[in-house]
Amino acid sequence: MMKNISVLGSTGSIGTQTLEIVRENPELHVRVLACGSRIDLVEKQIREFHPDLCAVYDEKTARELKVRTADLPVKILSGMDGLEEAASYEPVEIVLTSMVGMIGIKPTIAAIRAGKDIALANKETLVTAGHLIIPMAKENHVKILPVDSEHSAIFQSLKNEDPRRLEKILLTASGGPFRGKKREELKQMRSCDALKHPNWSMGKKITVDSATLVNKGLEVMEARWLFDVELDQIEVVVHPQSVIHSMVQFVDGAVIAQLGIPDMKLPIRYALFYPDRIPSKDPRLDFYELGKMTFEKPDPDTFTGLSLALKAAKTGGTMPTVFNAANEKAVALFLKDEIGFLEIPDLIGAAMDAHRVIASPDVEAILQAETETYAFLEELRNQ
Repeated sequence: MMKNISVLGSTGSIGTQTLEIVRENPELHVRVLACGSRIDLVEKQIREFHPDLCAVYDEKTARELKVRTADLPVKILSGMDGLEEAASYEPVEIVLTSMVGMIGIKPTIAAIRAGKDIALANKETLVTAGHLIIPMAKENHVKILPVDSEHSAIFQSLKNEDPRRLEKILLTASGGPFRGKKREELKQMRSCDALKHPNWSMGKKITVDSATLVNKGLEVMEARWLFDVELDQIEVVVHPQSVIHSMVQFVDGAVIAQLGIPDMKLPIRYALFYPDRIPSKDPRLDFYELGKMTFEKPDPDTFTGLSLALKAAKTGGTMPTVFNAANEKAVALFLKDEIGFLEIPDLIGAAMDAHRVIASPDVEAILQAETETYAFLEELRNQ
């Protein structure tokens, strides 16, 4: 049976891997593409997948794309209005939201209000607006299907189980490229070092977030909303082999885990075809070759990004937005080698300390908190 999908963030890491899955599965029909500004790649995608709509956030890029694709029957949209129109396109059944950053919140809301199931790969949506998104999804009878490997693993491990019998979520972390290093060593680390992830192939920002353990903090916040648990029911476990993608522990002591090779196509495929599992030609996990699996406690004193994330999550309101926005700004500076690795959590902490929390923010208050955080850090940098 044909399934119509939208891919928001089609030129990023998750988006391009999603389109690889589409190539392998002709029953998936891409009706909508959306991206920020990568015009050459999105033009190639349009010519290959023949969507009805393509939304480009950058308006100048959208105008150029319209000229480039004048020979094709595709409607080019632009700006936030274009992203929201693309997200709510009537023929689509499931929207994969993988745009990086808080740009993904409004399109996700538009898709939910239009009754589309969400394959969620945009962390910021739940980190900053989980208190709005989850009730909205329930009200509109929309499934939120997690695409993060960890949340997909939890989702799969909970299938057919009574959620009231869940005792604890065991959220695994690879530890990133700097696992085991101490603060003195981390002072010397530059962006080229942080981008050498031992297991996963990801975009630059999320790879740096893995190195700081900020990514794991964001995933704790997501898991809280996705699985309706308290923060103290989520435990981070460092698992360097990245074979167990996460686990759940029940009240009787049983632990159920989802295992597999470190490959994002597995959770993407599961979300797109849920509740079915379809065959794939991807490599299989070889336990003889693996040999062993190890587990460690995280080091929150060295990798303070995780500690700051938990503090933001406990504070709630607009504080997770400030944490997320400050991290985005700090990582952008780090990737340009304008700040050192340890300055990333320093900037996050400074922004959090300066913020006055709004307890139950609407979308506009969330976006305002983001803007104010960027402005604060810019001013701090110019002092």
